[in-house]
Amino acid sequence: MEEFEKYYRETGKQDNIEKLPEMPDSAEMAKKRRGSLDLPLLLLVIVLLTVGVIMVLSASFARAYYEGNNPTYIFTRQLIFAVTGVGLMYVVSKIRVNTFRRWSMMLLFVAIIMLALVLIIGIVGGGSRRWINLGFTTFQPSEIAKIGVILAYATMICKTPKKQMKTFRHGILPFGIVAAIIVGLLVLEPHLSASIIIIGITGIMIIAGGANLKWIGGAVLAVSALVVLAILVLPYAQDRVTAWLHPENDPLDSGFQVLQSLYAIGSGGLLGVGLGQSRQKYMYLPEEHNDYIFPIICEELGFIGAMLILMLFALLIIRCFWIALHAKTKYGSLISTGIAGLLAMQVFLNVAVVTNLIPSTGISLPFFSYGGTALWIQMIEMGIVLSVSRDIPLKAEDEK
Repeated sequence: MEEFEKYYRETGKQDNIEKLPEMPDSAEMAKKRRGSLDLPLLLLVIVLLTVGVIMVLSASFARAYYEGNNPTYIFTRQLIFAVTGVGLMYVVSKIRVNTFRRWSMMLLFVAIIMLALVLIIGIVGGGSRRWINLGFTTFQPSEIAKIGVILAYATMICKTPKKQMKTFRHGILPFGIVAAIIVGLLVLEPHLSASIIIIGITGIMIIAGGANLKWIGGAVLAVSALVVLAILVLPYAQDRVTAWLHPENDPLDSGFQVLQSLYAIGSGGLLGVGLGQSRQKYMYLPEEHNDYIFPIICEELGFIGAMLILMLFALLIIRCFWIALHAKTKYGSLISTGIAGLLAMQVFLNVAVVTNLIPSTGISLPFFSYGGTALWIQMIEMGIVLSVSRDIPLKAEDEK
């Protein structure tokens, strides 16, 4: 009402003020009006994406040439996915947060169906069946499952009263059942890294949702016991633990990749050998443009360059949490928290693997590792957080 009155007074149409009740009130106008994109988050994503594409070019041209392709083949594909990914991020940022909530359970259902299908029609690679062929590219349904559980868990939490979230029946059991179904399908692929991330997301979301810490502690103990059991039962898990503890015992097979990764990291020194000057990417280090791109970063840009990139990731994660704290709705806060947690886990686990802090789990580095559909989904995740950020200015106006 005040906006319309101001307009009529400034234009000299005071006589029409009596007709104002027929026009939309300010509450209806607020529903249609949204703020702008969160600029710090947007800039951090663009900077990381740009540096990531450049590093893919540097890390991949030797591999592309060796495989009989144009040296820029891998880079060109990643660049196309990066540019289209920015467009996807912008489109998703225009979608209202309630729309994500409306379709969240359907997305989770689709993700579970696709995880089941990949066991039947999936492509085998590296001893695992994780990919579905789309013709122009391949993708892992586990990537959809990650964002699907975040959106669905947030919906489940918002529908559960605060007091009930403190109970095992409502605050732990439903989320545990969903996680068990997804992790069970992932173990059959097998896909250990995605299983770890799904379990981690589950923990982050139920903590953010207000679950009782004693139940969470019990769940952590149960999951830890299952991990130990998996290591004891699954041969491939035992091999990875052995290669992690003693890579030097088999330097030409199970310990080859981690040793070459450490050679690359150590060769970089403080300032690096220079962009494009890596030696390990010349067919010494496997997956140098994918899961193991961070060692190439360390080799070419040195300790300082690698730390600067990790600082950018830290700022991005902190900004996502900031948006979660200032979100207009509980649902927006929860999905921003989940995406921030997912991003933090992926960065930490990737760096931990390539530095041999933990056994190899096959986790890519967001915005850097080669992979078109994975990059698209990461940009969609950032678009969701940007969508949440668009509603933050409305909250400030409502409190005036």
